[in-house]
Amino acid sequence: MELSHVSLVVPDIDAAIRRLRDVYGLNSGEVRENCEQDVRLCYVDLGNSRLELIQPLTPDSAVGRFLAKHPAGGLHHVCLSVGDVSEAKSKLEQRGVRILGAGVRAFNVDGQEIAFIHPSDFFGALVEIERGRCEGS
Repeated sequence: MELSHVSLVVPDIDAAIRRLRDVYGLNSGEVRENCEQDVRLCYVDLGNSRLELIQPLTPDSAVGRFLAKHPAGGLHHVCLSVGDVSEAKSKLEQRGVRILGAGVRAFNVDGQEIAFIHPSDFFGALVEIERGRCEGS
């Protein structure tokens, strides 16, 4: 496993993009929508990893509920890349790790399978796993 990205929930993705550019000199990729996850998102490439900015599309989505609790936004999850998500999920479950989503497969904005590890099983942090972007993706 290696770090893929750190995800930050923001109340206004366009304002966040401007701030990252104007204050930190960081440029984002295009803003995209993931209707399955009910978010607008973009990535900021940092060379060895990425920042993911996510803004909820609706207040009743998981990210919308997060933003309601943290109106200024905040750290939402850390994403680790793996060779095969299904295999990683199976191995983790065999070791007693709970995968969120009641067995329903989830997909990222590029249509690749992803999964989330229950925060209680990773020191209180929400962790996403996705197929590594450098492995022929």
